[in-house]
Amino acid sequence: MNLAFDSKVALVTGAGSGIGLATAKAFAEAGASVALADVHENPIRSAAEELVSAGHKAIAIRCDVTDEAQVAAMIGQTVSIFGRLDAAFNNAGVQSPAVETADASGEEFDRVIAINLRGVWNCMKHELRQMREQGSGAIVNCSSIGGLVGLPGRATYHASKHGVIGLTRSSALEYASRGIRINVSILESGLTFFLTVKPDSRMDTLQETRPSRASCVLFFRVQLQFCPLRLAILRIKAIAQWTWDRVRSGFLGPAVH
Repeated sequence: MNLAFDSKVALVTGAGSGIGLATAKAFAEAGASVALADVHENPIRSAAEELVSAGHKAIAIRCDVTDEAQVAAMIGQTVSIFGRLDAAFNNAGVQSPAVETADASGEEFDRVIAINLRGVWNCMKHELRQMREQGSGAIVNCSSIGGLVGLPGRATYHASKHGVIGLTRSSALEYASRGIRINVSILESGLTFFLTVKPDSRMDTLQETRPSRASCVLFFRVQLQFCPLRLAILRIKAIAQWTWDRVRSGFLGPAVH
């Protein structure tokens, strides 16, 4: 499959480290112009400078995704410099300490929801305004295996990630017929799932892939070039039970993304 992103523009939030940084680099190496966004400016500025030095097109934008005005400015700056927005990976997010629900603080709940869920909503809203005007685009929101299962002590974090899936599923149905694909990545140890809404129906699918540095880029390529997708339907409930069985058996280990 051709992974060339020449003439395409990609935006990655949470691009200062980890999955976000790896995805931004993969986009750039595939030929895209990339906007790296993060609340911490130094890491993205260094990464953007490194990419530019290697001959790629990249900019760094400091953005707190909980602030809608900053998000709107981030999209505006990306479009002002690169002319359009073809792909967005809404990856910015935080973890939350494991604690029983009765002992959790309202401040911590609000903080996690503001970043993990409202932050995704803020980004989608303004990305979609640009993509709606273009008549094309692809968005992937980063959820988690915590968006499919429940675990003791994880209610706050899992609530935010369940919310990302619900937000994605409904929004995807709004825009699928208008050339805009909205999907969610579900990451856990050793596997990556992409929840995909077919553009001509009300059903969604879950496709399993092996994670790699370019996994999100590959998926964007499929979304931008090869839709409509024809994937087998797998029910969320069945996948959630399968995942929970593996959690109980110890396959995933102690860490939950």
